[in-house]
Amino acid sequence: MPEGPAPAPVIQRLRVRYAKRGRLRFTSHRDISRAVERAVRRAGIPVAFSAGFTPHPKISYAGAAATGVASEAEYLEIGLTEPRDPARVRAELDAALPPGLDIVDVVALPAGTGKSSALADRLQASEWRVRLGGVAEGDAAAAVSGFLDAGAVEVERLTKKGRRRFDVRAAVSALELAPDDRRGTGATDAPCAILRMVVRHTTPAVRPDDILTGLRQVADLAPPSPPLVTRLAQGPLDERTGELADPLDPDRETAAAAGDDAGRADGPALPRSGDAVGVDAVSARS
Repeated sequence: MPEGPAPAPVIQRLRVRYAKRGRLRFTSHRDISRAVERAVRRAGIPVAFSAGFTPHPKISYAGAAATGVASEAEYLEIGLTEPRDPARVRAELDAALPPGLDIVDVVALPAGTGKSSALADRLQASEWRVRLGGVAEGDAAAAVSGFLDAGAVEVERLTKKGRRRFDVRAAVSALELAPDDRRGTGATDAPCAILRMVVRHTTPAVRPDDILTGLRQVADLAPPSPPLVTRLAQGPLDERTGELADPLDPDRETAAAAGDDAGRADGPALPRSGDAVGVDAVSARS
């Protein structure tokens, strides 16, 4: 056993929503975690560490998007050895991170919250926006119709357990054409189709590129250039409405019921779940 005093215990847990924008979408999850750890040190946030010969900061991630995908809804949880105002942590951590990794929200986890409130358990589905450059809206609409009418759409993908075939249709809660946000800007000469999809988190995970593979199978839809993918939201899925709820709302509500008015960081207006955000959006810092 390593000698020395035991590490300081976790006094407060914070749940953080952050965005991965612009060129930072090409950053791997490992590099993002390193950037977060450096930012925590630079900002002087009193993060707790694990015990053992190689202590690690107590920062855990849930539902991280793949490399090459932009996101407005990435989540992490951090354990602190001293209580901190979430607003202060939000500002300090955001200032210490590189542009394109932007802190959207920070919520204090109410004291005494058990494992039943694990953040990962609330991330039941994701809402995605996929920009298909060079694809006419009519062709995309026909492909979407064929996909939704299919009873099952099986695709094959290499996973950690080898090549597997799985049904991607069952994971799709919603799939539709979305308005092109270039309209009215004079940049609409080239054809472009925008897809909005809500996809349940399943095992194996069904990714937007799997659904695009399914669209190619059912309707021979093959974009001439790589699609631009943005995760707009992830959280609990209302099967009746097809909408996603904010996974941090239960923590805010519990804190409010306990009279804790410091549960949420206040800051400049930033995108929330379901907001339309350009896949190439670059964060603007105050």
